[in-house]
Amino acid sequence: MSESANLVIGRISGVYGIKGWVRIRSFTEPQENLLGYGNWKIWRRNSWEPVSIDAGKRQGKGLIAHIEGVDDRNEAEALKGCDIAVPATELPVLDNEEYYWHQLQGLSVVGNGELLGRVDHLLETGANNVLVVVPCEGSRDERERLIPWLKPEVIKAVDLQAQTIEVDWDPEF
Repeated sequence: MSESANLVIGRISGVYGIKGWVRIRSFTEPQENLLGYGNWKIWRRNSWEPVSIDAGKRQGKGLIAHIEGVDDRNEAEALKGCDIAVPATELPVLDNEEYYWHQLQGLSVVGNGELLGRVDHLLETGANNVLVVVPCEGSRDERERLIPWLKPEVIKAVDLQAQTIEVDWDPEF
């Protein structure tokens, strides 16, 4: 991912009230972190459009926000389904051995010297996160694998430069 890339951090899922507020599904953890980012962009009309929020808060189990210049329900309704992104450079720097999910997606997964596939996406299960590993060119077989993100028991090494994750995982499982 290039330094200037946009990273999707949420989606406008609906409207709230009649004054242009929108409901937001946050992809950040905790979800309120989404409201702390500036330089929002929304994917609309096949391009990223910069927007500013002038208010936002937790509402029930989700978030709501007011986008500057969107002042009625009809305008807000037109934004339903739009992805919300920020420049990847705005993400906080993580400690050593910590990774954002987007950094792991696409990495090759190797177990016992064999290519098991590549990380398609991750699942949050509550107990631990899970890598969804799909077959790719040169992989051992055509099976999809669910590999728990358990360090150091299962996840032995992550090398972002080499684009690989080394695992201790039975390929038959």
